[in-house]
Amino acid sequence: MLEVGSLVDGKYKILNKVGQGGMSVVYLAMNEKANKQWAVKEVRKDGIKDFEVVKQGLVAETDILKKLSHPNLPSIIDVIDTADSFIIIMDYIQGNSLNKALAEYGAQPQEHVISWAKQLCDVLNYLHTREPAIIYRDMKPANIMLKPDGNVTLIDFGTAREFKEKNLADTTCLGTVGYAAPEQFGGMGQTDARTDIYCLGATLYHLVTGMNPCEPPYEIKPIREINPALSGGLERIIQKCTRKDPNERYQSAAELMYALEHYDEIDDLYRKKQKGKLAKFLTCAGVTLALAATSVWGFFAAEGKKTENYDYILANAASATDYYQAIVTDTSRTEAYLGNGDSKGLIEYLITDGELTADDSAVLMKLKGGLEQVDMWGYSTTVNVLEELKESNYEGYEEVCYQIGEAYIFYYNLGVEKDKYATAATWFRYATEKHPVAKMYCDISACLQNIAKFSKAEQYASLYSEYENLWKQVKTLQTDAGSYDDDLKLRVWNEIVDMIRNNAKEFCEVSSQSEIIALLEEVKKSSSGVTNTFLQESVSSLLDNIGIAETKINSVKTDKAAN
Repeated sequence: MLEVGSLVDGKYKILNKVGQGGMSVVYLAMNEKANKQWAVKEVRKDGIKDFEVVKQGLVAETDILKKLSHPNLPSIIDVIDTADSFIIIMDYIQGNSLNKALAEYGAQPQEHVISWAKQLCDVLNYLHTREPAIIYRDMKPANIMLKPDGNVTLIDFGTAREFKEKNLADTTCLGTVGYAAPEQFGGMGQTDARTDIYCLGATLYHLVTGMNPCEPPYEIKPIREINPALSGGLERIIQKCTRKDPNERYQSAAELMYALEHYDEIDDLYRKKQKGKLAKFLTCAGVTLALAATSVWGFFAAEGKKTENYDYILANAASATDYYQAIVTDTSRTEAYLGNGDSKGLIEYLITDGELTADDSAVLMKLKGGLEQVDMWGYSTTVNVLEELKESNYEGYEEVCYQIGEAYIFYYNLGVEKDKYATAATWFRYATEKHPVAKMYCDISACLQNIAKFSKAEQYASLYSEYENLWKQVKTLQTDAGSYDDDLKLRVWNEIVDMIRNNAKEFCEVSSQSEIIALLEEVKKSSSGVTNTFLQESVSSLLDNIGIAETKINSVKTDKAAN
């Protein structure tokens, strides 16, 4: 075991032990040069049967996790293989596990559990949409850290643990008995995203009832049998999550997220209230066959006017709220996002002044949470407009996601390169099939996130490897730019030149100055082919930008010669 006060890899000073699992010990360490605390997880070789097999799994998992970037996941920044142990350096997460909260306080407040569940759904959706998909397989309260700000972080990736028959709460190589889905123990097919749905459902059951599914009676009961005050909607959600047959569960984390956001609408009490309101309405209306027929006719007449209403709202839109109204009027159409020949769409409306501000970004991000729609009786519901667009018009959904990603790349005024690309990547990842350039932007974003991570941790070998990857992406982007229209070419070229300006010194370390200057000259020459009169100002701005970048590259060259 590591000793308090010892140095790991010459820079991580062990401060104290903070936790221990079946095969690992976690320590708090300090990088005194960077003045930052890290968690150091040590997996000892002694006492572990077939350690090399375990190690291969650890290496494979941590290699994947190094590339992940999500606010509810810890970052793994280094892996150290010593003679006696395998050591993982990762973010130190302040707070305590939800397992500890259960031990101290019992069942947790329903509203807190639902808030945590939404965050965990977002994490699972992120993991499941990676290429290839990552299946977590070990969701449980002990692996969820509750931070002081009330948010949660999912921990314990990449550490295989042995199954212990007499300690059912410990981790197996495939999951934890009580929380694990039936298919994790063989005989029911391959584990997939629905496996994590089951594990999350079992975790929510434990959190909201205080009943540990790892202990007798080893079952997940309807939660209102334990506490009648709990929501019937949440009860139905947990029951659906934990069906034995994966086909009967929610089929994705996004589908579960939608259910959690509308759990109160599933509740029996909500349904009774709605039925009561409907009964009053029908009583007041007389409930006659003639009136029913009139209502049906009115409904279809209103449906027939949907297109007319959509076009009218879009043609007269003068605010984000107007565009929202058009979007919910017909969720299968894309004109309210992208515009048409006669009217602007929401995206163009937001970037009319040449930039995408933080307030504009909030307008776009609201689309992910859903938009409010008021029906003919005055009842308000949240419509997951992007999910409905995806189901009814997948090609249109891809185009909307791509155009929003482009708005962030070319117009976002945040000023931090890696954050701009990271935000854009959350949209681009849904458009990579239709737009190969979207995949490039996602790869560039991953490089920038890793550069920031390795720079912070002073991992210079990994850092410059990422700069080399970034330079390759920049060159590929320049090669592909030739197939774009002139307006998009100029924007892409400006991004390439900005990337070179911002990373001049580092690019000179992984490539020759002559190669970089040659690429800039290639962009300069290509831009001369843009003859559109309306784009000449953009061409002039690009040439000025190239001049600044060349000066920076030559400055690096001069400095190297002087040294």
